[in-house]
Amino acid sequence: MKRKFSTSWKSSKQPRKQKKYRFNAPLHLKQKFVSVHLSKELKKKHNTRSLGLKKGDKVTVLRGQFKKHKGSVERIDLKKCKIYLSGIEVTKKDGNKTTYGIEPSNLIITELNLNDKQRQKIIDRKSGEISEDKKEKK
Repeated sequence: MKRKFSTSWKSSKQPRKQKKYRFNAPLHLKQKFVSVHLSKELKKKHNTRSLGLKKGDKVTVLRGQFKKHKGSVERIDLKKCKIYLSGIEVTKKDGNKTTYGIEPSNLIITELNLNDKQRQKIIDRKSGEISEDKKEKK
């Protein structure tokens, strides 16, 4: 199998090809892999199921050894597709503490960071609302 990423690849049942696609995908496509489901309240409010994760979002861990832990997003590693949260650390054998990366599929967003105007536009577009600027133009 070639190692290069193929844009013509559609789909395959084979896990090795799916894994290859995800591993070799360029960063602008890997950005879509870090989208996370919203909590029930946010789903109703914004009328959408999931959103891309941003630094500063408050999330809850649903699976793994840190289950039910709440924290804010400190760092997003697109190359590894891992999310690093505040307060989640692992102690290594030599006594040092290190951050622990979590898969985005094991998280749920409980509070959104709305400081970014671009993100606000995305939320408005997904929820089907017309922003204030467009109302004034009509």
